[in-house]
Amino acid sequence: MTIEQEKVMYTAKTHTTGGRSGVSRSDDGRLDIKLSIPGTSGAGTNPEQLFAAGWSACFEGAMGLVARQMKITLPPETSIDAEVDLCSNDGAYFLQARLNVTLPGLDREVAQAIVDAAHQTCPYSKATRGNIDVTINVVTN
Repeated sequence: MTIEQEKVMYTAKTHTTGGRSGVSRSDDGRLDIKLSIPGTSGAGTNPEQLFAAGWSACFEGAMGLVARQMKITLPPETSIDAEVDLCSNDGAYFLQARLNVTLPGLDREVAQAIVDAAHQTCPYSKATRGNIDVTINVVTN
């Protein structure tokens, strides 16, 4: 299903060769990385790490947007530890993920409200909804 778009804000373009043991480069030259298979000693990153980094960065941006709408300032120590598992069941591969969100100093209910709204707003969360198991844990300290 394609959603009619009023405006495309940005298009990421990459060229990848060699799959999980290859290289990936963006058309603007800002990304130029070596890829390696998860769990091997090879140099480079893997798609699961890239997905975890992209999702957590986007999610924190969505939390900032939500917090501004709620007239709340996110703590400077706000962070997200993302975990993306590559799983296999009878030869079928799938992902599952956890986002561990740290919002030190915020009331737990406020932090949970921000995280819940961000999960509805973040494009990565929207893309994964109903497709992979996702757990979001809130840490307020």
